[in-house]
Amino acid sequence: MAKKLWGGRFKKKIDQDFFEFQKSIQYDHKLAKYDIVHSLLHVAALADAKLISNSEKQSLLSALKKIREQIKNNKFKFNPDSEDIHTDIHNKVENMAGKLALKLHTLRSRNDQVAFDEKSYCYAKSGDMIDLIGAITNSFQYLKNKYKNNTIVGYTHTQRAQKIFFRDYVNAYMGMFNKDKERLIKFHQGLKISIGAGALAGSLVKYNKAIKQFPEGNKFYQSVNTVYDVSERDFVIEFISHLSILQMHLSRLAEDFILYSTKEFNFIDLPEEFCTGSSMMPHKKNPDFLELVRGYTGRIYGNLMSILTTMKGLPLAYNRDMQLDKEPLFSSVETIEGELKIMAKFIKGIKLNEAVIKEVLKDEELSAVERAEKLVIKGISFKKAHDIIGRGVRDARI
Repeated sequence: MAKKLWGGRFKKKIDQDFFEFQKSIQYDHKLAKYDIVHSLLHVAALADAKLISNSEKQSLLSALKKIREQIKNNKFKFNPDSEDIHTDIHNKVENMAGKLALKLHTLRSRNDQVAFDEKSYCYAKSGDMIDLIGAITNSFQYLKNKYKNNTIVGYTHTQRAQKIFFRDYVNAYMGMFNKDKERLIKFHQGLKISIGAGALAGSLVKYNKAIKQFPEGNKFYQSVNTVYDVSERDFVIEFISHLSILQMHLSRLAEDFILYSTKEFNFIDLPEEFCTGSSMMPHKKNPDFLELVRGYTGRIYGNLMSILTTMKGLPLAYNRDMQLDKEPLFSSVETIEGELKIMAKFIKGIKLNEAVIKEVLKDEELSAVERAEKLVIKGISFKKAHDIIGRGVRDARI
């Protein structure tokens, strides 16, 4: 079993089954790059507080930077026997710097580390998501330009309603995704990453000087409301809430594409490279990517409800229940990142079956509103014009 950051108060060894049950290294290793940043800031702050010497500072920083390079070059390997990523990194520093590493955890808590790490993760991933949504809207723009003068059928209640320009159909989805982008930009810009809360009451270590020396110091700040900083996960809930709305829009788009690509509609042709066939029926071209997008919506919504339920009854400050926020967070981010990357390519491959659409547009009922408007222009009330056109449609169907 790997070394732990706690244990002095205990006489008995931790039960092995319980240790396996409670450890989080199998998923929180994804926070390694952010945990290194916390440690770099902490070492600098310890030196500022004269709790370690300058030479000790340099030795610890050297070890941490080596680990950061491993992470950057995808050579970092976490020890699956470690309790969590904080412990794993601490043990790796000890392997490089010896007993000096025992000073690394001076006057800090994993409560503070995990809040810092998760906020840093959300900050980075929200920035990535903003860029990915930008790629989606660029693909929509490509599709809109390709068919800028095309007319299609617009629906309400899944019934034929009116003729609309295809560009207006595309603009509707662009509006949804642009709103998603606005929400994420506001979230990204407003996310402040605190450090120095300790377990819940802070410590004598101050970080302001260390933060100013850090290249990304503008997004870090010395914890002031320390109890709040270690006990809240509103930022996770807010992030996944925004992602849930984004996922809803992806699912609606997927459903439209699935519906309009069926033989019953046949308005669009889907790009083959994102479809699959049937192992039994040789004629099938199945919209599996779109169906998976639609299906993953349940998981994303479930992730949001999971964290809301976890947090609903927790007393202040930190509780171990909060460890369970990471898997829903990582799951939501990784799922939607994958969907956005593929969807940006998928949209560009959409083709309108113009001949089919042209034939459907001959349906005279699609011009019912325009006919009623012409009667209004002639001085007839809209109610009466509505009745006249409605009776005409009814009689034509008899």
